[in-house]
Amino acid sequence: MPSSAAAPREPGPAPLARRLATPLVTLAGVAAAFAYVGTVDPNEPGHYPVCPLLRLTGIYCPGCGGLRSAHAFIHGDLTIALGANAMAVAGYGVFAVVWMVWLIHAVRGVPLRVAVAPVWWWSLGGVLLVFSVIRNLPFGSALAP
Repeated sequence: MPSSAAAPREPGPAPLARRLATPLVTLAGVAAAFAYVGTVDPNEPGHYPVCPLLRLTGIYCPGCGGLRSAHAFIHGDLTIALGANAMAVAGYGVFAVVWMVWLIHAVRGVPLRVAVAPVWWWSLGGVLLVFSVIRNLPFGSALAP
């Protein structure tokens, strides 16, 4: 018995504008944050809150110096950016690469599936912990903001 109903069709990829919306809005948000930090100097007191860990304990967390790093980076001074927070500068590079891969996938209409094994998350946590400990020791003062 022939069926008069057509087989359901697989939906095609979303229109290009819809596929690009999320990566472009994400980039706009990051660009706006960098523009603000580039305009409002974190080296001048009173513009940003002090890190609670630093205020309460005097210990630099992995993010301490991140705003000064972003300010220097946006002004093109990579040496000062690395001195303020080298891990943040590495994070800017990682973000740029991941964002570009995301954008390429969006243009091609291929879903981006990011599956990071737990060992990588634990490794990142270990690197941040070692970075935090070293920057708080006398011999690691070059890593302190």
